[in-house]
This record gives sequence, C-alpha cells and structure tokens, in this order.
Amino acid sequence: MEDDGGERSSFVIGLIENRAKEVGVAAFDLRSASLHLSQYIETSSSYQNTKTLLHFYDPMVIIVPPNKLAPEGMVGVSELVDRFYASVKKIVMARGCFDDTKGAMLIKNLAAREPSALGLDSYYKQYYLCLASASATIKWIEAEKGVIVTNHSLSVTFNGSFDHMNIDATSVQNLEIIEPFHSALWGTSNKKRSLFHMLKTTKTVGGTRLLRANLLQPLKDIETINTRLDCLDELMSDEQLFFGLSQVLRKFPKETDRVLCHFCFKPKKVTNEVLVVENARKSQMLISSIILLKTALDALPLLSKVLKDAKSFLLANVYKSICEIEKYADIRKRIGVVIDEDVLHARVPFVARTQQCFAVKAGIDGLLDIARRSFCDTSEAIHNLANKYREEYKMPNLKLPFNSRQGFYFSIPQKDIQGQLPSKFIQVVKHGNNVHCSTLELASLNVRNKSAAGECYIRTEVCLEALVDAIREDISVLTLLAEVLCLLDMIVNSFAHTISTKPVDRYIRPEFTDDGPLAIDAGRHPILESIHSDFVPNNIFISEASNMVIAMGPNMSGKSTYLQQVCLIVILAQIGCYVPARFATIRVVDRIFTRMGTMDNLESNSSTFMTEMKETAFVMQNVSQRSLIVMDELGRATSSSDGLAIAWSCCEHLLSLTAYTIFATHMENLSELATIYPNVKILHFDVDIRNGRLDFKFQLRMAKTCSTTMAFY
Repeated sequence: MEDDGGERSSFVIGLIENRAKEVGVAAFDLRSASLHLSQYIETSSSYQNTKTLLHFYDPMVIIVPPNKLAPEGMVGVSELVDRFYASVKKIVMARGCFDDTKGAMLIKNLAAREPSALGLDSYYKQYYLCLASASATIKWIEAEKGVIVTNHSLSVTFNGSFDHMNIDATSVQNLEIIEPFHSALWGTSNKKRSLFHMLKTTKTVGGTRLLRANLLQPLKDIETINTRLDCLDELMSDEQLFFGLSQVLRKFPKETDRVLCHFCFKPKKVTNEVLVVENARKSQMLISSIILLKTALDALPLLSKVLKDAKSFLLANVYKSICEIEKYADIRKRIGVVIDEDVLHARVPFVARTQQCFAVKAGIDGLLDIARRSFCDTSEAIHNLANKYREEYKMPNLKLPFNSRQGFYFSIPQKDIQGQLPSKFIQVVKHGNNVHCSTLELASLNVRNKSAAGECYIRTEVCLEALVDAIREDISVLTLLAEVLCLLDMIVNSFAHTISTKPVDRYIRPEFTDDGPLAIDAGRHPILESIHSDFVPNNIFISEASNMVIAMGPNMSGKSTYLQQVCLIVILAQIGCYVPARFATIRVVDRIFTRMGTMDNLESNSSTFMTEMKETAFVMQNVSQRSLIVMDELGRATSSSDGLAIAWSCCEHLLSLTAYTIFATHMENLSELATIYPNVKILHFDVDIRNGRLDFKFQLRMAKTCSTTMAFY
C-alpha cells in the first residue's frame, strides 16, 4: 500500500482506554497489510506499557477519541500523545467511530485466518477495546488512502503488552485468578477461593488495582522479578523493617493515586464573576485533594526514617528517588503557607466538610471568613434546633446524623415515639429500629448551611489558585510518589503479609532461567492449601528434552487441581512473589493456555464439542516456543475414537515445539506416545483399592508401564 520503501514508519495506530485503566491498541502496518491488536491493563500512571508499544511501532499517525473519559489519576491517552509524541500526526475521531461490534465484524471479514483461530469467537468480550481501536483505524485508512481492504487478506494478530505474560480470559477463569470458577454457587463468603482475594490484603485503592493488573499480566523481565524477590528477602529477614513499613504505609491516605487527577488538568480560571453553585463541587474535590496531598507529604519523613538503612535495590532506590528529593519538602512548605497545620483528612462526612471549609488559614481572604461565620452560625442553629426538639417533644435519644446528599436529618428510636410523630416532622422514613425525618426549619437551615459551605469552597479555591499552579509544575514527582506507594503497598501488605502469615519455610523464593527446566519440588495449590491443612504436595519436572507430561488417574484423583497448581505457582513467581513449594526453578513463560471444563456455550451458540474445538484451535494457532499449555481431558466431548484422534494429533503438534505441555487424560492409548516420542513423560496419580473401594492418595508417581498406568480403570 505504501511505496516510499524508505525508513519512514508505515504504522497507523488507534488508541483507546476505559476507566478501569485498560488500553486497547490497533497497529495497522500499511507496508505489509497486517494488523496487530493489543489490549492490556496500564499498570503505570505514566503509561509505561503504552510508551513501550508506541516506541516499538514508531507510528506515523495516532488516532485517539476525544479526551473526555480519562481515568482518575491519569492524564488520558490523548494528552499522552500531545506530551510525548508531538511530532507524530494526531487524529481525533468521534467516540462513535470506536465501535467494538463493527470492529469485530470487520476483522471477521478481513482477516486471512479463521475467526476461531484468532480466538475472536471465544474472546470477543475480552478484546473489545482493541476491536474498537481497529474499527476507527481501518475507517480512517480507507477514507484517507482512498482504498478498501480486500476480504480475507489481512494478517491479524492478538497480543498483550510486550513486557508481560499474556493470559487469555478463559484461562483467567479456569485458573480462578480473579474470581472462583463457581462464585455464584459458593456465594460471597468464599471469595478467598481465588488467587486475587487470597492476596488482597493491600491497604490502598491503587495497590489493589496494581495487584490485580500484575496477576492478569505477570512480568517477563527476569531482572525486574528478581528485584522484587530481593526486596521480599530483606523484608522476611528484617522484621523491624517489615513492620515499620507496614505501619508507615497506613499513614498515607488510601486515595493517594486519585489525588493526582485534580492536578493533571487545569480547569477554567475561577474569578469573582464566575462564583456559581455549580463550581462548589469541583472546588470541594480540589480542596479535598490538597488536604490528602498534605497528609501524604506529612507521612514522607516517617517513610524516609524506615527506609534509611534498607539494603535491597528496590527499597534503596525508593529511598533515593523519593526520600532524598527536596521537591516534596518544598511542596509541603508551600502548602503550609496557605493551609492550616491542624487540618486533617477525614472520612466522616460533616467532619470532612468542616475541615474543607476551614482548610485555608484565617485572615487570607475576607469574603472566606464571612462565609465561614455563616457556615458556623447555621451549623450551631441546627444543633440548637435538635436540642430544642429533644426538650419540647421529650425525645432525649433524638440524634442528628449527616450525609453529603441530604445534609442533616433527625434519627429517633421507635421506642421513644409514643403514638404518632408530631405533624411538624416531615419526610418520615422507617430505618431499622429508628425513624429518619426532617422539619421545615431543618430543611431551611440545611439549604443555608450548604450554600455557606459552597461559598467557602469557591472562595477557598480562589485562595488556592497560586498553590495549585505551583503544584502542577511538579506533577511528575507526585506521579512517582503515587506509583511507589502502590508498589510498596502490593509488596509489603500483600506479598510479604501473605508469606509471613504462613508457617516458616512454607513459601520459598523461586529461581529463574532463560532456557532451563520448569522444576517444582513439593509444590502446593496456593488457594486450596489455605482451606485444607492436609494438602498433599506434588512435583513437576519439564525440560526441552522432555517437554510434555501426560498425567493419568481416575476421576477425583487430583488431576485438575495439579494442572491449576502448576499454573498458579508460575504466575505467583512471575509477579515477584514467593511460591508454595520446597524448591522451584522456572523458565520464564510468555503465554499460558488452558483447555479445561466441558460445557455448552449458549451465548455463541456452541455445543460442548464446538466450544472445545474453538478453544483448542486458539491454543494451536497462537502457541509460542515459550508458552505453558495445560490441557484437561481433551476429546471428552465426542466419541472415544474421535476424541483419541484429536488428542493424539494435538499432542504430536505440541511435541514438535519447545513449549512446555501438561496433558491430563483418561485415554489409556495416549500413553503409547511415550513409546514413540522420547520427550513424553507418563505420570499417574496413586490410588489403592481397599475393600472394593478406591483409596485416593493424591500423589503423582512415574508410570512404570502403560498397563500399570491404566490398572485402575
């Protein structure tokens, strides 16, 4: 399509994001007529993953939607392009052009490969953002270049971020990474049955989000993984450092990462002429952000004290890049000039409102002082009114709660009400053992109180304008602080906390190699061992010389648990956490594929067999040399002879690769693969027969011969 043939880039890229910090990328190469789709969770507020992709593709055009829906705490992809890729042509297309349904149809029609091979049928919901980007990208190319892409001619590939392991949506579900497989059956009380909920002891919103992103996209870079593991080594060997860090991190507000979004964008200038009620809410959020920032900066010296003697590279680097930087102290001094020292971040609504109204020091703005006096007078009048009603109507237990939506209201225990409430009380609502109500006097005072508070917010924002402008100049150091706090929260409050609550030496540090084996000695299922204390550990050894393990055994002998266990240990290791085993060495995995379960998929009008074949086709077409493939009972959805033929041919294809494969099956004929291929290992789960009953040992053993392997069927 492009005939310049020079060094100039030939990539056109479509970018879109959602509020959950997911980014969809569609990279169209005009020179080779290929489309590369990526969708991943952006773990960094500075868009590090997106920058890596853009640097790799070096686009000539970037297509983005209008920047209205940037997630909180982030600058938005449109601003990212403006800031870092100013030399690249930027096209803003209407949000309606980013249509994932249209994108899916286009790719079905244009892709050279079958939709099932791309995983489009099975993973349409997972890839909706990159499909939306593809829709806009293809639309722009066809309009701009005056061409039409020919049907079934486009080379399409799906992949995640280059820096992370890729786990498809079905595997996330099969491995119970985020939610338990049968969450509807188990109910909400069994959340611990997923890996995410087992590790979710983080204290901040950003830390929890980072943990989830890491579990869905484990790392591939051995150096980064080992840096995290070195940090864990130090935390496990130095109790004072571990508990000190845990205590200090509690001092930082939970919403530290959200604070930044109020400094990323500059709203219209607030002047005396624009003092309208609509601005009050925005002003309140800005004041709240300043108070949160003050609280976070107040806790920094404590963090500095704890990290001063830290030895590991990660913690020493945090100390160097955060604690030794003077800019944080400068920002804190600027805040101290305007903001009262006694002001603290509060969660109780009325306390928070009062703190926000009195955030700025007295005497800085006369109109603000008048608004504060009015706020205090109306607040006092409301409390006096409550005292008056207590005496007048003989209700000593009348309470005066407050919420940000309706303001103050009365709460009266039902046992104190003799007969009916006086007609003066309106908006009466029964709430448990209490009655919530109001009066016309209270409603009037609420309006005046809210108006006075709104006036305080707007006047306060006027006073803070210079301060906020000064903070905006140092937004990069605040972004760094937020990212560091999220990372520390994940490593200290999640990884280290999980390991420290287990018996000594139950979790060990994994080792990593580029081309070595996957070897786990006495590995345990991280979720199930926390539920069952007598969990039976099992080993695995796979290398390039013996890259396929076929695990056999009767139903309920532990095959599916074993498959899940190996994958979860690999995921835990690649996010930089210790693993439940006696010893573990792991070859870095770039993709995990699973084929488990047998059920119809009514949404895509697929029978059990069709679902199985679609998932298998997706695995076979997308497997790479460094993948980990886990297949449970392939071929069960059809006749024995057809199932064996499918399973055998799939095994032969996987044996030709260096990918590591674990295959669980009931088919005894499949064990004959070991007589033909030297890189197949047959294992079976040990079972005794006692008094005509199966006695499950849940212990994996090497099969001596094919006949002994199948003795229990």
